[in-house]
Amino acid sequence: MTVIGAERLRAELNDLKSVQRPKITVAIAEAREHGDLKENAEYHAAREQQSFCEGRITEIETKLAESEVIDIGKIEPMGKVIFGTTVTLYNLDSEDSFRYQIVGEDEADVPAGKISVISPIARAIMGKREGEEVVVKVPAGELNYEVEKIEHI
Repeated sequence: MTVIGAERLRAELNDLKSVQRPKITVAIAEAREHGDLKENAEYHAAREQQSFCEGRITEIETKLAESEVIDIGKIEPMGKVIFGTTVTLYNLDSEDSFRYQIVGEDEADVPAGKISVISPIARAIMGKREGEEVVVKVPAGELNYEVEKIEHI
């Protein structure tokens, strides 16, 4: 995962532990005061929130522990597409240009120009150099691109 992706996960983890978890604890305590827990919708909703929150905390902690954080700015440019690089692609069919950064699965956000390393486009362009053409197989058929520019930012 990228440095920015790791920072976002750490920020979410901090929010879940220091803000959300205490709110949920208070909500459970208040719901318990309303009496019979079997028919207490507020209690069950708060417990469900607690379950989701604890599950997400575990998921984020596991991802952070098992992931390798890559700072593309510290990698010497090799002139080819690797994880973390930002790539400008020229669509040979539509004559449009697209700019994408190749990121981890959790960081992918196509409208923001971030594609997952396991996406068809990223897999097709990995290891390519500027000026190389590539055919990307997608469910709708094939897309023909040329790698215009590779940036380490």
